[in-house]
Parts: sequence; structure tokens; C-alpha cells
Amino acid sequence: MPKCHIQNNIRKLRFNAGEMTQQELGDKIGVTRQTVAAIEAGKYSPTLELAFHIAVVFHVALEEIFQYEPSTT
Repeated sequence: MPKCHIQNNIRKLRFNAGEMTQQELGDKIGVTRQTVAAIEAGKYSPTLELAFHIAVVFHVALEEIFQYEPSTT
């Protein structure tokens, strides 16, 4: 199966939400600050349930947070 990369706008959304910290977001969605940092950096793909929790926090659709980019290799 080809590799894919999921990009996200979490950092931008946090900034637009009153400069919410990674810790604050983590507390709202039930994960650690380190998990939020890993998701933002693209080192960890959240579960679908966690992705929906993030969308609820920011009051946006999943497509406004995550973008799927299939690999060309």
C-alpha cells in the first residue's frame, strides 16, 4: 500500500482560538501535550474519534483540520 501523509491546521487553529496552548487542547480532547505536538508535526495520525474531538473543540469540519495527500511513490 502506498504511503500517505495527512497534513493538518491544528497549530493555526490553536493560534486563532486565543493562542490556545498544546496543553490546553490536550486537556480538552483527553490526550497529553506530547500527543498534540506529535499530531501537529505529522508524526502521529489521530484516531477518527480523536479527530472528531478536535473538530468539536474548534467548531469546524474535519476537512478544515486535516488534509489527505497520497504519496506519488
